[in-house]
Amino acid sequence: MKKKVYSHSRLSTFEQCKIKFKFKYIDKYVPDVEETIESLLGKCVHESLEWFYKKIKEKEIPAIDDLIVYYTEIWRKAFTPDIVVVKTHLNPQDYFNKGVKFLLDYYMTNYPFADNTIELEKKIEIVLDKEKNFFIQGFIDRLVYNPKTDEYEIHDYKTGGTLPTKEKIDDDRQLGLYAIAIKEIFGKEKKVCLNWHYLNFNKKICSRRTDEQLEKLKRDTIKLIEEIESTTEFPAQKSVLCSWCEYKEICPAHGNIPPKLDKQKEISDFWEE
Repeated sequence: MKKKVYSHSRLSTFEQCKIKFKFKYIDKYVPDVEETIESLLGKCVHESLEWFYKKIKEKEIPAIDDLIVYYTEIWRKAFTPDIVVVKTHLNPQDYFNKGVKFLLDYYMTNYPFADNTIELEKKIEIVLDKEKNFFIQGFIDRLVYNPKTDEYEIHDYKTGGTLPTKEKIDDDRQLGLYAIAIKEIFGKEKKVCLNWHYLNFNKKICSRRTDEQLEKLKRDTIKLIEEIESTTEFPAQKSVLCSWCEYKEICPAHGNIPPKLDKQKEISDFWEE
């Protein structure tokens, strides 16, 4: 029997649009265009900050010019003319410039970067239930340990153009699950602070979870997984997000016909990556 490992992105895709979940994880369609300019921006900024903090862990603080040069190089390597730009009043150069501004603001706000980063892109896996039926896997952008407060800090970078409410932050599933993993690794009695860096606003938002909240998160996540595994119909859910969906060209909600499969796939097939 295949090990069933979910991720926050899989869960979110199901909540966002069930047919997109089916296209991506069950049918495993490979879209003609897989990347938007927003996803390219996020990827290049994340890679730049990962490189930057690796240097800091090696006791070197790169100059701001070096960070921008690194970002420029990976952007040029990754950019292709077929990348989708949904917002037609903007062009790829506008998005590149956004990334430069994000990094400049971040550098000036967080210098001299003395927060004791201990790991980057840390892979985590947690078991949600005693029977070991439900696993969650993910990657923490940056993990910090504060010896003064004996507290672990999870840091996540966001490049989107929307700033969430504090209520939405306090209900965020992704970093809440990561907090469970950190407590399992370093001790359930340890304190964990969740930090989102909304780079478009040069703003950091922090949140904490009680043990009771984390236990409820486990139960809610299991309930969602059980719903996914019992689902047999995958209707489309039209929303503003459709404009950025890589499966729009095969989506029946937009008057299109999905390609035929060689065989009827079932939900159990999506464990094969």
